[in-house]
Amino acid sequence: MTDIADLSLRGAALIAGLGYPVVFIFGFANVRRDKLVVRGDAAATANNIVASESRFRVGIASWMVMLAADLVVAWALYVFLKPVSESLSLLTAWVRLVYVAVAAIAVVNLLSVLEVLTSPNDSEAFQPDQVNAQAMRFLSSYDFGFNVGYVFFGLHILGLGYLIVRSDYIPKVLGVLLIVASVGYLIDSFASFLSSDYANNEALFFVFVAVPAIISELSLTVWLLLWGG
Repeated sequence: MTDIADLSLRGAALIAGLGYPVVFIFGFANVRRDKLVVRGDAAATANNIVASESRFRVGIASWMVMLAADLVVAWALYVFLKPVSESLSLLTAWVRLVYVAVAAIAVVNLLSVLEVLTSPNDSEAFQPDQVNAQAMRFLSSYDFGFNVGYVFFGLHILGLGYLIVRSDYIPKVLGVLLIVASVGYLIDSFASFLSSDYANNEALFFVFVAVPAIISELSLTVWLLLWGG
């Protein structure tokens, strides 16, 4: 029975550890897509998207693969951390599922951007400036949706960190790093809601997310793949 339990934990660690690189790789594809957007210039943004429509579509598809991988990672981490606290591990997994649901709804706005910019009916019924402005509104809704989603993702990372700190089979430093990263996610998300000047300082707030997130989640990934379970 001990061998079976150990194998189960090892399998969950490997699934989560293999799922994280999928999230990282396809997330990078979305960073490339975001370069098509020129903040404050609807015409340039529309021209970029139309000229690189395939790249924009690949970005949308990448989001779908990334979110599907998030579902698998949420399940695997639930199994892996269930010995620490089954109820809290389940709650932590569900919070990540809420993030996936909110993010998926946000991605729908990207499909709406394509519909607005490439539909002949829209180009005939509206002036180019109106079409471009509408596309920018959908892009803004996409950003707003992800800022909401990252609140739940930050809470997931917080729960994950707490479970790891409480465990006796995972290095506690990984939990501490995740808790620090969760604070970054929450600061960035709430700043986007509360600060009217957020757009001008977005890069600064991004540092609060990117640096702790890369360090903590990459460290967890390596540990899961090599030693987890």
